[in-house]
Amino acid sequence: MLFRVALLALVSSSAAQDLGVPLSWRKFSNSRPKSERITIAQNAINQITPQLDSGTGEFNGIGFWQSGNVWSVLANQDRLAGTTTNKALVLKNLNLVFSRTTHYDKFHVITPAQASAGRNPKKSFNIKSTCGGATMAGGVFWRPIPDDQAINSITTGLYITLSAFLAEFTKNGTYTAAAIASAKWIKAHNINSNNLVLDTVNADCSTSPAGWLFTYNSGKYIEGLSVLGAVTGDSQWTNLAINILNAAVKTRQWQGADGIITEGASPDKNGDGVGFKAVFIRGIHEAWTRNPNNTPLRTLIHSYGDVQYNALLDLAATGNTYSSAWHGPPQGFTTWGQLAALDVMTCNIDTN
Repeated sequence: MLFRVALLALVSSSAAQDLGVPLSWRKFSNSRPKSERITIAQNAINQITPQLDSGTGEFNGIGFWQSGNVWSVLANQDRLAGTTTNKALVLKNLNLVFSRTTHYDKFHVITPAQASAGRNPKKSFNIKSTCGGATMAGGVFWRPIPDDQAINSITTGLYITLSAFLAEFTKNGTYTAAAIASAKWIKAHNINSNNLVLDTVNADCSTSPAGWLFTYNSGKYIEGLSVLGAVTGDSQWTNLAINILNAAVKTRQWQGADGIITEGASPDKNGDGVGFKAVFIRGIHEAWTRNPNNTPLRTLIHSYGDVQYNALLDLAATGNTYSSAWHGPPQGFTTWGQLAALDVMTCNIDTN
């Protein structure tokens, strides 16, 4: 009887959070040494840097936020490879971009006082104080346009991540409180029953369609929660990040049974979705970094990363350039295709 009880408990525990790697995934391991992985990633970076517009700090063929992702990859490449190969270029161009922007904070967080009053000083409409019985405090408006009501997960997730990193770096509790408020907003308003992060809740409580599911919403929330969990020591945020990650790498919303991401497969033209999956890969890498003792989780992340890595090298590569369609076929260089691949190449330095 005791054996049966113990067995049932084990089964129940596994069912609650099965972090196992699906055996249908394509090539979820690799044996390339770290030195080779560093070289592969830097070679991929070297293919995109000639597209830099030295007057703007952006890259030809992709937009402002996608260019920002390129700079993130270059910084991470140096950090994970233990080099300074890209440092000077990153610093020079970030300073250039910052000098061209008068106000960095173009987004506006809803404070508890604003939620209670139903007003934000930068917006021309009333805000519902609660939606579905939960406060709207902590949500972040997508755009600074006075009549735009959209409060979305990517902008709020970016705010969580920034606040949590600042809290970690400065030890200032103001940043921690800000991150928690925004983490609570997404948790209360924008996660579906399958543990995937939804897109938008408007200030009048209307929402984006349930089918608006994109990798980067889950990815950026996973990243922010992973840092927040480490900063606060509050396991609710770490556990939530793990649950969302487990769902996100196994959903059929943006990958098939083989595990290869299909979102943003756009060989002929750039689109926002091309960059979404890069944000997603970086987010789950942060979860890998923040959970050194969770072997099943790290194995899952490592395996998922290897699926994408091997797909790019085997199916979508032309030399050191990559198609945004990770199932292939290979094609000539496009800035957006290269952008989409960079985070996979760089994160793989670490996760293997």
